[in-house]
Amino acid sequence: MIPPAGAGYYSLWDLITGNKREAPPVAPYAPFALIPTSAFDIDFRYLEKPDHEKDFFDPLKRIHLGDDWLLSFGGQFWYRFMDETDSRLNAAGVDNIYHLYRTRFHADLWYQDRFRLFAEFIDARTSGQSLAPLPTDQNHTDMLNLFADIKLGQFLNGPAYMRVGRQELLYGSQRLISTLDWANTRRTFQGIKTFWRTPTFDLDAFFVRPMITEKNQFDNWDHDRNFFGLWGTYRPMKGQLLDLYILSLIDNRTVTTANLLQGNVLQGDSVLQTVGGRIIGDYNRFLYELEGMYQFGQRSNQDISAFAVATGAGYHLPFPMNPQFWLRYDFASGDSNPNDGRSNTFNQLFPFGHYYLGYLDQVGRQNIHDFNAQFTLHPQPWFTFIAQYHRFYLANKRDFLYNAAGVGTLHDITGQSGSHVGDEIDFRVNIHVDRHQDILVGYSKLFTGNFIQNQRPGIHPDFFYTQYTFRF
Repeated sequence: MIPPAGAGYYSLWDLITGNKREAPPVAPYAPFALIPTSAFDIDFRYLEKPDHEKDFFDPLKRIHLGDDWLLSFGGQFWYRFMDETDSRLNAAGVDNIYHLYRTRFHADLWYQDRFRLFAEFIDARTSGQSLAPLPTDQNHTDMLNLFADIKLGQFLNGPAYMRVGRQELLYGSQRLISTLDWANTRRTFQGIKTFWRTPTFDLDAFFVRPMITEKNQFDNWDHDRNFFGLWGTYRPMKGQLLDLYILSLIDNRTVTTANLLQGNVLQGDSVLQTVGGRIIGDYNRFLYELEGMYQFGQRSNQDISAFAVATGAGYHLPFPMNPQFWLRYDFASGDSNPNDGRSNTFNQLFPFGHYYLGYLDQVGRQNIHDFNAQFTLHPQPWFTFIAQYHRFYLANKRDFLYNAAGVGTLHDITGQSGSHVGDEIDFRVNIHVDRHQDILVGYSKLFTGNFIQNQRPGIHPDFFYTQYTFRF
């Protein structure tokens, strides 16, 4: 989504106080309630300019301790109200009305550009649920990030660093690696990463393990999963970008006999390689994106051959209210026969599927066709409206319907239930109150197709939510 530009009121507070700006303000945060960007990547260097716009929380940022040390503090709080009908496709049709609360606080210490220590606390809680809370709903008093950066040197017009410890990862489109900001807890890893930055090219190499969220204990890394990869990003000019990557996941978790018999084998016992690339750009108001991902390796004694494709074409209309329209097609392969010695179901790894495949999170990037459209509008620069439509089909009728967590939820090995999963509509409105506050309101509904109706008759899930976010 291309943000608005030009003269206008860029927050509700600007409108109330009559502060009409000639251009968007320099601000560290995106003007939206959901911010996938990690706190350690929020850039406050503009505070070093004498003419910067003053803010109440400025004294907490870039505190100079002598000539060589810098110390910063920051944090975030959010509250979300959720009202779900036919929640999680449950056969009983149970509705779920509940509340989510999340608090984050961080401290960031630098020594020149040579050493950095970053620590971020998180506390995520829920109340009022009629169903058992999801693993991503709760994490009481834990560390989200805790790492040290060491500068390795300057190479070919750019610095290189090594990062050791607990850290969030976010790459490219977030289809494969994301912080998953929609969840009440955020996804994090533990391990080592090296990264090199230049004006036109970035290169990262990492070896990490995902963290296991444990509500009442200090989180530990998953000893059964090793995740490593190489990711490069090239920016030849403004508005054009190319990602190339190779990712490896060694998953030693045990797949149960029951899941093996069903063909639900994606949650363990695999050595998986993913290679892919993505090109995205903006040319004379035409917007485009193409990402292709291929997987190979071994899974439960089967040879892996799977792929996914994400395509999109859009246009940024030269009209008032900054309208933009996208048409997209997303595909991820499925498996027709769990007993033929080949596994063809794509594994979505660690994605932010919520944005791409419907906000209800009933569909993941596995065994799916998704024909979708998106329309965005800014009636005012501080008011964002987003609408999406999705039409979902199983890529293979004999494979599972996988949800946003990558878990197989519904299955008909005979293929007699059909392939039409359903049609989803999603609406979101974001009100940017001021630099520190946003209000998000949304509604989503899935009009279930023959596949879900044959598996869960009478189920038509929808949900309404509203969220308040404050950050500093």
